[in-house]
Amino acid sequence: MSTNDDITIGRLEDQIDWYNRRSIKSQRLFKALKLATIVAAAAIPLCAGLQVSAWVTGGLGALIAVLEGIQQLNQYQHNWITYRSTCEALKHEKYLYLAGAGPYAGAANAKALLAERIESLISQEHAKWISSVEQLPKAPKSAPER
Repeated sequence: MSTNDDITIGRLEDQIDWYNRRSIKSQRLFKALKLATIVAAAAIPLCAGLQVSAWVTGGLGALIAVLEGIQQLNQYQHNWITYRSTCEALKHEKYLYLAGAGPYAGAANAKALLAERIESLISQEHAKWISSVEQLPKAPKSAPER
């Protein structure tokens, strides 16, 4: 294996690992927030029926709003799905390259093609991430002082 191949495969393995870890983390955070939201929502009518303090019942409602706000702000579900998709696409490229199949079959320089395709996938995912971050609600700009 040449140095160029080591660098390319190393980059590929590093990116597969990164996207896998981030996908798992985002999935866990999304599911934890959703579970907490469901439990809080289910507890509200129970607390009302048991005539628990209005502060507790109201606090549960506020907790739901905060949890949903955190999810909306951090986009854990979206990140989970996009990171998993990118990870699987990178794995697909790895297996095609190792098998000498698909676009790598008969390629004049399979290593260079692999490097280009890896960077293309990463670049596409990064562009999607930037686009989703730019779509998040922004705080209103304050009026300039006079």
